Amino acid sequence: MPMYLSRFSYTPETWARMIENPEDRREAARSYIEAAGGKLHGFWYAFGEHDGWNLWEAPDNVSMASVVLAIGAGGALSSYETTVLLSVEETMQALGKAKSIRYRPPGKP
Repeated sequence: MPMYLSRFSYTPETWARMIENPEDRREAARSYIEAAGGKLHGFWYAFGEHDGWNLWEAPDNVSMASVVLAIGAGGALSSYETTVLLSVEETMQALGKAKSIRYRPPGKP
């Protein structure tokens, strides 16, 4: 199954609610991805540009998109980004296929 890395930030209102009623959000995240047939591999909070990071596994892009859409529609986040991760094996396959693609830079005949 494909792997996905998500970066998110909470709204100030969400942080205020979490301070008032601390909650381990890993179980909520786990339930979302499991509903789409996937698995949560990690959940971390961080300093910096994003408040947290998730590592997910999902059956396909549509399944992961359904989780992202459901979370985004909840209103608790100010930003949410998801990156599809490629395994080393997938990257090796892509490198092999890239040999047959004849790229032409813009403006070059």
